[in-house]
Amino acid sequence: MRVITFQEPGRVSVSLESPAELVPGSVRVRTLYSGVSAGTELTAYRGTNPYLTRKWDTERRLFLEGQTHAYPLSGWGYQEVGEVVEAAPDVAEPPVGSLVWGIWGHRAEAVVPAEKLAGHILPPGADPVAGVFARVGAIALNAVHAADVHLGDQVAIFGQGVIGLLATRMAVLSGARVVAADAIPDRLELARKFGAAETFDVRSGSVAEFLRKRIEGADTAIELSGNHLGLQEAIRSVRKGGRVVAAGFYQGDGIGLRLGEEFHHNQVQLVSSQIGGVASWLAHRWDVERLQRTFMELVHRGEVEVGDLVTHLVPVEKAAEAFDLIDKHQSEVLQLVFTFEESR
Repeated sequence: MRVITFQEPGRVSVSLESPAELVPGSVRVRTLYSGVSAGTELTAYRGTNPYLTRKWDTERRLFLEGQTHAYPLSGWGYQEVGEVVEAAPDVAEPPVGSLVWGIWGHRAEAVVPAEKLAGHILPPGADPVAGVFARVGAIALNAVHAADVHLGDQVAIFGQGVIGLLATRMAVLSGARVVAADAIPDRLELARKFGAAETFDVRSGSVAEFLRKRIEGADTAIELSGNHLGLQEAIRSVRKGGRVVAAGFYQGDGIGLRLGEEFHHNQVQLVSSQIGGVASWLAHRWDVERLQRTFMELVHRGEVEVGDLVTHLVPVEKAAEAFDLIDKHQSEVLQLVFTFEESR
């Protein structure tokens, strides 16, 4: 069966790997769609991911000298939808024939523990492509939770890619008045459709100065561009004692951060949000699984519309061209989804 492999920085192939053996407690899932998480996967494509040059010590929770992953990297990706085509004798749920969402990478099929798919069955009539948004939706919801949004809060959201747009929508659902910032007009238009009260084209000037003139600064900012300059502007945009949620995947040194200025003088709270866990003050009630299911419930109820976010449906055979497009023309791609129907 076929699997997308990063052979080395800038080189992608569609390789063959042997199907895994069905073991007790598992199901075989045949992939229909697999979404690309552009931010994370570009770090593998470009060779900038910290796991490639540093070793992550899971016990001490430190990056140390060494290497966690090495090329070739096969089956990256964490936004898959497929059909259960076989189940071990001891498995009743999910049943054969059901459509499920989960994480098994960009591969044509996978053997997945049935317990990992509990609660992941798409309801009848649901668009299966919507399932590729479960994980990125959870990332966005995690950031909104970390922002501790209250009814009437003024929230600035920097970066209106897929996760930023979903965060905009869920912050609005939480009662916030959102100002959405980006450099791509089409994304700002989508942000308005997702409920942003105002949008700001960052090419036209300073978001922080705009916000301080209009609303005396935001109560909270969520930074999702993954750009250190965006994080610096988010810090500048909040009121004294305001909170900034840094939810982008920042690469390299923090060039552009001026922590002796607004961050220091306005006593800004800087909170990291990452899908490896939930905000510490919510951990007794929430976990990542609940985030994912909650997001998908919002989609199924029609409270979050994800259909407009898919800009490219690409056969897996064209994976190399797809990653080249995302790398060189990122502004043209919102959500790229690989299709696997013909890839067996």
